[in-house]
Amino acid sequence: MKLSLSRPIVFFDIEATGLNTATDRIVELSLIKLWPDGKEETVTRRFNPGIHISAEASEVNGIFDKDVADCPRFAEAAPEIAKMLEDCDLAGFNSNYFDIPMLVEEFIRAGVDFDLSDRRFVDVQGIFHKMEKRDLTAAYRFYCDKDLREAHSAEADTRATLEVLEAQLDRYADTLKNDVGFLADFSRRNRNVDLAGRIVLNEQGVETINFGKYRGRPVADVLRRDPGFFNWVMQADFPQNTKQTFMRLKLKALGSR
Repeated sequence: MKLSLSRPIVFFDIEATGLNTATDRIVELSLIKLWPDGKEETVTRRFNPGIHISAEASEVNGIFDKDVADCPRFAEAAPEIAKMLEDCDLAGFNSNYFDIPMLVEEFIRAGVDFDLSDRRFVDVQGIFHKMEKRDLTAAYRFYCDKDLREAHSAEADTRATLEVLEAQLDRYADTLKNDVGFLADFSRRNRNVDLAGRIVLNEQGVETINFGKYRGRPVADVLRRDPGFFNWVMQADFPQNTKQTFMRLKLKALGSR
């Protein structure tokens, strides 16, 4: 079943120097942009990350330092990529937990304002785990009855993710709605406030710490009772998006006094 779209959606996959969204960098990015009228555009780019690609990452994605030595830095292409993603919903496989946070970090480093406030995120892995609970290779075989060749190549993974979602719409027609808003809600696992999930909304809709000794405590309460905690967060190895979120919530708390 083809996706029913009210506005464009971009499926994307990232290969990186490692798995830390705060310190690692993108080395390959593949995008498949779908328009409501069925038009499709595919773009795959490689980047010189400026840091060493870990052996563990190279073993998975097959990309080594020498392969991207002559490629541009992400910052050079960031405005063009942001333009392609403008007014688009976003989709991927485990994208809510890795690809979107990693992409946002790179935009922040590049000084590009990438507004996510009106976007919907469809994480195909979230649907898969709720319905079958396996990884992308297994999902591709299960839903599409095909073997995923060149797994962990960004374009192959991106194409497979799109095909898996279309097959999920067919298989779970009684459960899934062919609507990006529904799919975004259904594939969401946590009510994250920041992309990394360090802050989440509790059942009352209150921003709450989701790590460490203050897990489960409202952010405003922690910032009021322990001012040093904010300074620690700002200096620690958290993603820039998480730090920006803490800053926004601190300013919100100050404004409510």
